[in-house]
Parts: sequence; structure tokens; C-alpha cells
Amino acid sequence: MIKKNKTFHTLLAFVSLNVLWYIASLLMKQDMLPSPVLVYQHLFQMDLAKLGMHAYNSLVRLFWGILIAVVIGFLVGLLMGRVEKWNQMLDPVIYLTYPIPKIALLPIIMLLFGLGNNSKIILIALIVVFQVILSVRDGIKNISASYYKSLQVLGASSWQLFYLITLPAGLASILSALRVALGTAIAILFFTEVYGTEYGLGYFVMDAWGRLDYLDMYCGILVLSLVAFLLFLLIDRLEYRLLKWREFT
Repeated sequence: MIKKNKTFHTLLAFVSLNVLWYIASLLMKQDMLPSPVLVYQHLFQMDLAKLGMHAYNSLVRLFWGILIAVVIGFLVGLLMGRVEKWNQMLDPVIYLTYPIPKIALLPIIMLLFGLGNNSKIILIALIVVFQVILSVRDGIKNISASYYKSLQVLGASSWQLFYLITLPAGLASILSALRVALGTAIAILFFTEVYGTEYGLGYFVMDAWGRLDYLDMYCGILVLSLVAFLLFLLIDRLEYRLLKWREFT
């Protein structure tokens, strides 16, 4: 029932946004804001294979950036959450570097790693990794010591303590951090794809804008929004599959 309500509310929000878009296009009567009807018609008349190639390249960069951030963030967050000495050493470093706007590092990253995929992947990883580290560390530090003691009394090994208690808490923290960081990562991806590439949704949208092809531009924005929405759904699905134990806590 809850799932049906969520689907209904999602569809209602989608329809409402399109109605507002349509009303705005009627009020403005400008080529720069075409109606959603024209945009959707144009979308299905486009070369979807070419548009799919742009989406594929964006997803590859996003995937590797997030994967690198999750692996590094989980290991560092685990170390800080379980070993207080490491937490005391790394905590000042994290809090000193976390507030730095990572997009400001783009020129340096491009100078060091070139204009290709590597610089884009590294910047995405830098955006996400700090949120994963802090989320995992805090999630693990908040685990009640009684959980560990209960299993130790039953003769659980160190591996079993990690697998049954620490790892689930770490996964929950990772998914929470990804949900928060995903929007920022996609925004950074969009910005970086303007430089040094001919493939990617960011490049496609900005190229269409430069050509004053507003229908192409809005179609690119729609596809980018769809990619982001599907990734959020994927995170929700992973949370449901991996964190079923939450239903019993």
C-alpha cells in the first residue's frame, strides 16, 4: 500500500511539474521556453542511439567516480569509526579539507590528469568521498557496544562481528551518504563535461544551448533528469534489498 502511494505521489508530482512548465511556456511565449508537448515530441524524433551514447558516457564517469569514493570512503570511515587513534589523526585532516569547494580544484586536476575521463572521475570521487567517510564513521561509532558484547558472549569471531554488525551499519551509512551526494555529483559531472570531451549529457546540453537549439537542450536536460531519477530509485532498491534488518529494529 505504501509503495502504491509513493508511486502515485511520484506520478502526481511529475504531472504537476509538466503542467506548470506548460503554463509558463504559454505565459512567456518565447522560443527559449518551449512547451513540454513540443519537447517530448522532439525527444522521440531524435537519434536516440546518439543520445544514448551521451548518457552512457556520463554514466560511466559517474559510476567510476562513485565506486572509487565508496571504496576509499568505506575503508577510511571504518578505520576512523573502529580505531580512535586513527580517528584523532584523520579527523582534523577531513574537517580541514572537506569545506574546500572541490570545483575550484578542477583546473589543477585537469593540469595533472588531462582533459579526459580521469579528471572528471577524480573530481566526482572527491565530491562524494568526504560525505561517505563522515557518514560511515559516524554510523559505526553510533553502534551500541551491547550489540558486540551480545555476540561475543555467544562466541562470535571478529569476522562475524564485522559481518553481522559493522558491515550492515556501514552499508546503511554509505547509502544515506550517496543519496545526499548524488545530486551534487551529477551537477559536477554536468559542469566538467563542458571541457575536453565530445560525449556526455553535459556536453550535449551546453552544445545545444550554444547552437540556440532549445528543443535539443531541453531534451538533454530531460534525459539527465531521468538518469538522476533512476539512480535514486536504484539506491532505494539497494536499501530495500540490503537493509531489510531495519524493519526488525
